[in-house]
Amino acid sequence: MDKGDSPPVNALPHELSVFGDAIAYFNEAADMLDLDAGMRALMTRPSRQIIVAVPFQRDNGQIEVLTGYRVQYNFMRGPAKGGVRFHPGVTLDEVTALAFWMTWKCAVVDLPFGGAKGGVTVDPQSLSHSELERVTRRYTAEIIEVIGPEKDVPAPDVGTTPQIMAWMMDTYAMHTRRNVPGVVTGKPIELGGSQGRVEATGRGVSIVGIDQLARMGIKSVGARVIVQGFGNVGSIAAQLFAEHGCIVVGISDVSGAYYNAKGLDISSALAHVHRTGSLAGFTGGDRVGQNELLEMPCEVLVPAALEKQITAENASRIKARLIVEGANGPTTPEADHILNEAGVIIIPDIYANAGGVTVSHLEWVQDRMGYFWPEAEVNQRLSDVMLKNYAHLQRVATEMKCTLRTAAYVLAIGRVKRVAEMRGVYA
Repeated sequence: MDKGDSPPVNALPHELSVFGDAIAYFNEAADMLDLDAGMRALMTRPSRQIIVAVPFQRDNGQIEVLTGYRVQYNFMRGPAKGGVRFHPGVTLDEVTALAFWMTWKCAVVDLPFGGAKGGVTVDPQSLSHSELERVTRRYTAEIIEVIGPEKDVPAPDVGTTPQIMAWMMDTYAMHTRRNVPGVVTGKPIELGGSQGRVEATGRGVSIVGIDQLARMGIKSVGARVIVQGFGNVGSIAAQLFAEHGCIVVGISDVSGAYYNAKGLDISSALAHVHRTGSLAGFTGGDRVGQNELLEMPCEVLVPAALEKQITAENASRIKARLIVEGANGPTTPEADHILNEAGVIIIPDIYANAGGVTVSHLEWVQDRMGYFWPEAEVNQRLSDVMLKNYAHLQRVATEMKCTLRTAAYVLAIGRVKRVAEMRGVYA
């Protein structure tokens, strides 16, 4: 089936709709570029979809077989790039949709990568440390022919960690009999990981958020910020917005949402999460409903949790002037149109949360040259990439009289299209 024509027919409901949203945004931009049918087919069909059996032995000797996936969507601009997730809900359709997204995320910040994604259908919390290692190594061995620093470079995602990347790197090294740290990114620092990688996605969100506030004539000092999702991305973004003088008035995670019109102490919230594992019991703000938090007054709203949080049902009640999408797919197309009509500026997910893959690229570069930059230099390079491409994004939006989301897809699709035309079709 042509993935560019319609979403996967056997997807779970949320997967179908999220991939459908991505296709809808793609088609809107493709129409503006007058992309012909052949080029659309080339860009919306995955280059390769791999399904592998992942047998492993439990600590008690019992043998189980899991299912693993790796989807490589596009190689036009370079090696494929994308995370590996360990989660019981992983499916081929979900991985395909995420690989599609990665293609445009890499292109919109002008990285020399294509898009990929992978995963294993397993709950990592159900595995012991040694079982997790065995699953990781077997999965890596099963896909080893199609990954590598010049083929496809995996990274951490939902349910995976720097330690898992270390096992993947070591398994690749044992099979190829050579040390290749650039085969994965998101590794421990000691094994060729990059300074600043853990904070990169949240840092990227704050960089473009602060830049857009200035473009809107809003001073960052005193600007109210609400962050939905206080995980790695949201917590770092909240901390950095606060460091720029913003007042973070609302935060949330799966355990609850908290609001304080005078501002929350983000350092205290981070300490509480570090100590207890979640925001549950945090006393620095009033407990409010998860949906209510999104509708509280603020200048900046950062949805950094799950997909489809801003919908046609609640979009008209959003009071933020700027939305910076830290999560993938947090705004539905219907909500997007409502917000645009209301004059709300949205920095789209494929751009706003591209800080992580940007520093993954920097890690890959450092691994390949065998020289590593200090954190301050990595952060500066991240800022340079984000702001340079954000200026391109703004220019496209102005010239084509479209939203930043459409401009992001136009910019990304245009970059892939030019490369595809130069390379031609091998036959």
